[in-house]
Amino acid sequence: MPDATSTMPPPRPPSGDAGPLAEHHEEHHVEHHEQQHEEQKRRRPGAGLFDPRQLLRSLPDAFRKLSPRVMVKSPVMFVVLIGSVLTTALAVAHPGDWFGWVITAWLWLTVLFANLAEAVAEGRGKAQADTLRKAKTDSVARRLTEAGGGGEEQVPGADLRIGDLVVCEAGDVIPGDGDVVEGVASVDESAITGESAPVIRESGGDRSAVTGGTKVLSDRIVVKITTKPGETFIDRMINLVEGAARQKTPNEIALNILLASLTVVFLLAVVTLKPFAIYAGADGQTSLIVLTALLVCLIPTTIGALLSAIGIAGMDRLVQRNVLAMSGRAVEAAGDVSTLLLDKTGTITLGNRQAAEFVPVKGATEAELADAAQLSSLADETPEGRSVVVLAKEKYGLRERHQGEPAEAEWIPFTAQTRMSGVDVDGRKVRKGATGSVLAWVEEHGGEVAEDARALNDRISQAGGTPLLVAVQDADGARVLGVIHLKDVVKDGMRERFDELRRMGIKTVMITGDNPLTAKAIAEEAGVDDFLAEATPEDKMALIKREQAGGKLVAMTGDGTNDAPALAQADVGVAMNTGTSAAKEAGNMVDLDSDPTKLIEIVEIGKQLLITWGALTTFSIANDVAKYFAIIPAMFAVAYPSLDKLNIMGLASPESAILAAVIFNALVIVALVPLALKGVPYRPMSGDRMLRRNLGIYGLGGLIAPFIGIKLIDLLLSLVPGLR
Repeated sequence: MPDATSTMPPPRPPSGDAGPLAEHHEEHHVEHHEQQHEEQKRRRPGAGLFDPRQLLRSLPDAFRKLSPRVMVKSPVMFVVLIGSVLTTALAVAHPGDWFGWVITAWLWLTVLFANLAEAVAEGRGKAQADTLRKAKTDSVARRLTEAGGGGEEQVPGADLRIGDLVVCEAGDVIPGDGDVVEGVASVDESAITGESAPVIRESGGDRSAVTGGTKVLSDRIVVKITTKPGETFIDRMINLVEGAARQKTPNEIALNILLASLTVVFLLAVVTLKPFAIYAGADGQTSLIVLTALLVCLIPTTIGALLSAIGIAGMDRLVQRNVLAMSGRAVEAAGDVSTLLLDKTGTITLGNRQAAEFVPVKGATEAELADAAQLSSLADETPEGRSVVVLAKEKYGLRERHQGEPAEAEWIPFTAQTRMSGVDVDGRKVRKGATGSVLAWVEEHGGEVAEDARALNDRISQAGGTPLLVAVQDADGARVLGVIHLKDVVKDGMRERFDELRRMGIKTVMITGDNPLTAKAIAEEAGVDDFLAEATPEDKMALIKREQAGGKLVAMTGDGTNDAPALAQADVGVAMNTGTSAAKEAGNMVDLDSDPTKLIEIVEIGKQLLITWGALTTFSIANDVAKYFAIIPAMFAVAYPSLDKLNIMGLASPESAILAAVIFNALVIVALVPLALKGVPYRPMSGDRMLRRNLGIYGLGGLIAPFIGIKLIDLLLSLVPGLR
């Protein structure tokens, strides 16, 4: 059975290998790639807050978000907005009350800071959307006509419909998303991926999908349009990075409900304070302005202000890694993934079997075997053949020879019928190939097969490798010299990555079309938890459904049409940009770099998003304890002097205490914006250990920080006349 992962695209070739025009365009591509790199550096997570230009661009959006129709989407900040309007009205009614004006100003700043955090997060997406819009051009398409014997007509790209066939040649911009149905060409996708090297797009395989706005560099292709105008991949990217298509995730909705519930609880608690104050004779210390300040300080304004920005920044972190999530739900699901399905070829292994060692039979030497193996591989242009030449040169010091040396040699190419390749030169015949074919060749030429040849072959096969026999016929007759051990090379660092995933509580499953023996050997070397050998599309679906039936979330990658059902079934389906349109439609994420190993990074970003929400929620709620000790004693110390014992911070005066708490409440939002945009640093560990760590840092930190911050602000305010 062929390897189920054989449809995975190989790594992008150097630009010189992509087509006859690639080298001509390389300078332009490199320059464009550098510009994109600089643009990404300017928009990297956490950088936008301290970029004055970004702040300036985001400030108008922050003011526009003061609209009640926008603010009502965030219950916590909507309450703060109502409080700001109320204190403004009270301050206007009593223009001489400077305390009311100062409280009002800081409440408006609290709302503005919250809007600015969200606007900065959205602004970085809009900056990328502007870059994408530049890739959209009003192109003219050469549409094939059904009538007229396959003639062409020029039509605007906006007039194309699903099913239309268009012709694209070197220099043409592809007018819409589609699949190549005829021909092969090198395509510049730098406008989409930021990658300078051209890519190959061809009909009849899993590298047939093309994107509107990309440019054909060489040859001629016929593209079948698969999307409507305005619904192309670039249009979807623009909507996603701008946030227009972002929907709140289940966890974000649940957090909003929790925050709204806490807000209602604190609102009821604050409302009941007024009757108590009247009864205690402390009505003068519980004005509406003071009660509003208390309410704003006690409700979880910090996480309420940053909740949306955290979600937007999580999407942006994926975009920075050239991954498009079709919904925030997919990003969140990535954080909860417990089973990871990974293709072997191109993900866990390099994708091509490489020569690992030369094993001679008894009576032959390694040097003799290496020389014959290299000579027989000079005409073999496959990656395996080239790896034999390189191994002989590096390990045995043989000089690098090339096809055509010596000139009188007769090269025997590999064919599916003979399953051998080799060379006839200087009265000697050298053959390399499949065990059965080489053994038959030796016997055909009257030679005897060494006793250990088959044993070596079986040993390598059982170890999961691929044996290639090398034989020679010379004056001494035909004989086997030894075996070349080909093996899938596991990528560097994969075992360590899988160890990290295991510490995260994620089970890894390798999927391959190899036989179980080979699959087991690679799985053990790579360190995955399980493997699925001789996998078919139906097997993948069954595995995903079985895992999901056990309450687990499953993530997988794919690029072919046969992967589409499994991608659609998986909770996180990452389609490769080089794959078919069917795969990209079925998945809920698209990797523009077509790097299957990026699935591991996607899971880490998803977990970081969930951790950031949890950590800042913990910090925000813990903040309320210090604010309680600041404001409650200030309100009731006159009526109940014994409450002054709760003034453990030794705040200067009731006015100073209340104002310090309100100022700290606003400034802490600004202080935490970089963390919200960048995300809480993630380290692979068990859930229990992670919970203890975050409670220790953000729970304890949320308790201590306000005591320090409010006290420092109070010391500064105590220098102001009238507040001492």
